[in-house]
Amino acid sequence: MSDKTFKAGDKVKWDHSQGVTTGKVVKKVTSETRIKGHKVAASEDNPEYIVESAKTGARAAHRPSELKKA
Repeated sequence: MSDKTFKAGDKVKWDHSQGVTTGKVVKKVTSETRIKGHKVAASEDNPEYIVESAKTGARAAHRPSELKKA
């Protein structure tokens, strides 16, 4: 489990195929869910965060290790 924790509204950045993207945390996910048709295999021991791009408004799930405070 990662020691990185975020809360809804935190400004974060992450690497993307077009470079670094900034945005905000929408929510923490601790159970299996789907986003844009993709399975997110989150659990209490391995949470993921739904983040929203500041530029496009697109949402995606990321592991805590992929996110950095912006």
